[in-house]
Amino acid sequence: MSQDIATNRKARHDFQILEKFEAGIELKGTEVKSIRAGHVHLQDAFGQVQRGQMFLLGCDIKPYAAASHEQHEPRRLRRLLLHRKEIDKIESKLNEKGLSLPVLRMYWKDRKVKVELGLGRGKAQHDKRETLKKKVQTREAQREMARFNKS
Repeated sequence: MSQDIATNRKARHDFQILEKFEAGIELKGTEVKSIRAGHVHLQDAFGQVQRGQMFLLGCDIKPYAAASHEQHEPRRLRRLLLHRKEIDKIESKLNEKGLSLPVLRMYWKDRKVKVELGLGRGKAQHDKRETLKKKVQTREAQREMARFNKS
């Protein structure tokens, strides 16, 4: 069972997610304490392959207030832990035009912090409007169904 730490709702709004990947993340002790306190922002976070390894960029983990003299850098480069075949697969797909790897959510899994990455293609403005219209239509339909069932 997993418990969400933070979600990136903007990523699902801006990208059409084609495939999802689960990755472990290499953290320092103060980062884990800060994550437990809920001081994580995934707004601009994304994955990138560099030198044959996967890294997390743009993830903002605030410094832990009760830490001693040793603090971590809030937006430092963090290594993601994936199998070699997964990294190669992601790297080949990222070389295609228009694909990127935004972070969808960060969560706990068996006392370990995991990151869900989504291989996605950027949506155009009219696609975003269409999804909003569909969401409003389904919400209204559910309201009508609830109102009908109530009476």
